[in-house]
Formats: sequence, structure tokens, C-alpha cells
Amino acid sequence: MRRRLGMLVVQAAVVATLAGCGGHHAAPTPDPIPAASRAPAYDGTLPPAQAAMALVPAAATTLTVTDYDEVRLELGMTQVRGGSSQTAEFWSRTPRLAVLSAGLLRHVDAQLQAGYGFSQADVVWEADFHGADVDGWVLRLRNGIDMASVQRAVRAGVGPLKGARVDAAHHLVSRHAAVPGQENWAAQPGLAELVGDRSLATYVQRGCLEGDTRGQRLAPLDAYAVEFGGTLATVRLGADRDDLFARMRLGTSLPEFARVFRRGVADPSSGRIGFEMNGPAAAADLTLRHRLPFAVCAD
Repeated sequence: MRRRLGMLVVQAAVVATLAGCGGHHAAPTPDPIPAASRAPAYDGTLPPAQAAMALVPAAATTLTVTDYDEVRLELGMTQVRGGSSQTAEFWSRTPRLAVLSAGLLRHVDAQLQAGYGFSQADVVWEADFHGADVDGWVLRLRNGIDMASVQRAVRAGVGPLKGARVDAAHHLVSRHAAVPGQENWAAQPGLAELVGDRSLATYVQRGCLEGDTRGQRLAPLDAYAVEFGGTLATVRLGADRDDLFARMRLGTSLPEFARVFRRGVADPSSGRIGFEMNGPAAAADLTLRHRLPFAVCAD
């Protein structure tokens, strides 16, 4: 109940919350640092969307992250694990929320649980990334999972685990994720700043969307993010935007958007828009289908 009330307080006070950052001889110029060596490494202490940034190759254009620990907390089912008697109920209730993944391993759950002692219910968070030249995913498994068993499942080629890479030290399983030293999203200017603290799910898109500006004067948009809570969604477009109110109002002209994303409030200094969601699952669907008028390209 305290969590529910806290989220409603955020909506009521979102604007306040979102607003509050020689001698005569020149020193020798150091040799340029290769881009790969500047790529931040994975940090598992960060919130999932922030942590995932270091695993997304620079060539990707979209990222989705579903935080299953937050989903468990939202549903009051924090004890659900692989083999739990509540697993079926958990998966039946999850689609009502604004989640962005149905669970990569779910169709091989029984095989994984019986043969290797883990399943989708042991995933802490799941990330998917896509681009013209790259498609991949990352699973962060909970502490306590026998990663040697996970390795065996990978070697056996069970379902989507075929060809995956296991990072036992960090409890990660991935396919086509950025490796240490490789350029990644965490090194891309402006991208890492688009994700905040923990949320049920996060969507990040490089670039803007084709759409009608309705004659509004809009500044260029290089990237955007949508973070989903239980009843609230936070859009991040980057700090210090003088077109934020215009972008927020564009949604009123698209009925399917206006029915789902309601009562928008904006803070130009932080570049954030807050919406109440009338149907969290519908909000996630519109996001995945790119039906987001606030993210249209400038004319």
C-alpha cells in the first residue's frame, strides 16, 4: 500500500520532483584513447536499465528491459522462484502490467527446471536489443543459481540458450551482447542519461519517430526512453528542452494514445514527461508499436 501511495504522490508532485548541474608552454597533447578502451564496463550494482547499457552494442537502435524483481514486488509475489507453486499464477498476472517481454525462456521452462534446476522464474531482469546489424539479449539470473548447470544447458543448446555466452561471475547469460572493451551504449553521449532508477520496464530508442508535428515547432530528438511503473509512465527526452510542453500535447490529437496516456505533466529542465496509464499493458503495446506522438521527428 505504501508503494502504491508513493507512486500517486509522484504524479501529483511530478513537476517539483523532476525539476532540481597557465604557463607559456602548452602541455603536450596525449595520444587519443581508443574508443573501445573508454567503454564503461558492466556494473551489477546499478539499476537494471543502467547496468544493461554496458552490454548493448553501439550498433543497436532499441533496448527493452523488464525488471522481474520489480514485477514480483508489484504483484506481492516476491518469493516466486523456479519450481515455486506460485509460478503459474505469477505468469497469469504479469501480462496485466506494463512489461516488455513475455519471458525468453518460458517455452522451455519445464525442460530447464527438470534438467538443470532453473527457469524463467529465476531471471532477475531481461534485456533485448535490436538494430539493423545486431539482435541480442541478456538475462541476469538470481544469486544462488548454479551457473555450472546454466553452462550445461547452454552446451546442450536448450531453446534460445544455444550459442549463448555465460558470465558466471555476474550471473549473466547473453547472446550477441557487448563484451568488455567493446563500444557499447553506456559510452554513447546522452543515452545513459535517459534511464533512471528501477522500474517495471524500460524502453529506449535511438532516433525519433515518423509522425505529424501538427505544425508545432519542435527541436530535434536524438533518443528517448519510457519507464513504466504500476500506474505511471515517465518519458525522458533529455535535459533542457523548450519543446517539451508542445511534445506532451501532441498526444491529445491521437485517440488511441490519449485513452492510455493521460494527465501529462512536464518539466523542461529535466526533459521528463509524466503520464498516468489507463491500462499499463496497452501503454507497453503502444510503446513497442511506436505509437508515441511525443517522440516524432522535427519538421
